[in-house]
Amino acid sequence: MSKKGDTAKRYFLEGYNCSQAVLLAFAEDLGIDKKTAVMISSGFGGGMGRMREVCGAVSGMFMVLGLKYGYDDPRNFEAKKELYKNIQKLAEEFKKDNGSIICRELLGLSEKGGITPVPEKRTSEYYKKRPCPELVKFAADSVEKFMEEIMAEK
Repeated sequence: MSKKGDTAKRYFLEGYNCSQAVLLAFAEDLGIDKKTAVMISSGFGGGMGRMREVCGAVSGMFMVLGLKYGYDDPRNFEAKKELYKNIQKLAEEFKKDNGSIICRELLGLSEKGGITPVPEKRTSEYYKKRPCPELVKFAADSVEKFMEEIMAEK
């Protein structure tokens, strides 16, 4: 379906975190260079700094939406409302299809499970036990589909 989803998955499998992979798939379209995209999204991997909170792929979706449809005037309540509505819509879609938007829940970890600043080595075993490559693909697919729907409405 989506070339953005495949691109995001490829980036993840290259070693980028989930948030970086999603944002990188859209960086060129958003007019940001690869290094900027990687740096902005680097702290959101592992559910925000590996705290296992909001899934990095979900955070990446929100970054893409903000860069594409965000607002720069804090008094523009209509733009803010529209962005938040769309973020909630995509979050609900992600949650409906994947069961949660919370990293630890997606990984089947306990409340305190996996909270350490030390990232795991990216090995074939790592990829086998993680749903992350498919979650990254799903997130990028969802954003791409959403953007195509917006364009079709115009």
